[in-house]
Amino acid sequence: MSLVKPFRGVRPLKELASKVAAYPYDVINRSEAKALADSNPHSFLHVNKPEIDVSDDISPYDPLVYETGRINLDEFLSSGVLNQDDEETFYVYKQKMGSHEQVGFVAVASVDAYDSGMIKKHEFTRPEKEDDRVQHMEALGAQVGPVFLTYKYDDEIETLLKLVRKDPPEYDFDAEDGIRHTFWVIKDAILRDSLNEAFNKIEALYVADGHHRSAAASRVRKLYAERNKNHS
Repeated sequence: MSLVKPFRGVRPLKELASKVAAYPYDVINRSEAKALADSNPHSFLHVNKPEIDVSDDISPYDPLVYETGRINLDEFLSSGVLNQDDEETFYVYKQKMGSHEQVGFVAVASVDAYDSGMIKKHEFTRPEKEDDRVQHMEALGAQVGPVFLTYKYDDEIETLLKLVRKDPPEYDFDAEDGIRHTFWVIKDAILRDSLNEAFNKIEALYVADGHHRSAAASRVRKLYAERNKNHS
């Protein structure tokens, strides 16, 4: 069983990346999100927190909200604001907040590994929040909220990630909150395959943030498997 695998990412146009970039859906409330996205039609909040685009008297869990998210995502894709890469690969993402930097490896993680305990969780989830993410994923046909996983330090992985960061980044910009975002697309096949092999030698991954998104992804996969016996 593989822990991670490469994938065809959906990414913004370079010139729109700073406009598309947005807070995670669960760190700001509805009114805050609305204020941030109201004058920015490219904000990803229109996809990840679509209650901002319906009347305030409509519940954030109303089916119309999830339908609106799907409409907004389709519009981003059809207009070219977002585009899917032609080849499966991995990505590297760095955030800089003041003097603090953190670097992440962006990949698809295995639901089988999560269900079997190779991806370990440490928090209980709330049913209503889990249900919300299930409905959001089902409506959009996509998982648009990344899960933050961590792992025990590995020299080989650290060396490979440093090699990636020697190349020019695809995106490099300061967001409105002052956080700098730098993002690399791994185009070297040997480097990609080396990272794939290195990460899949790790014994376990740990959910640091995103317990509801993880649990919801597991539930959605089960729903799809019930509807289609060939779904994996």
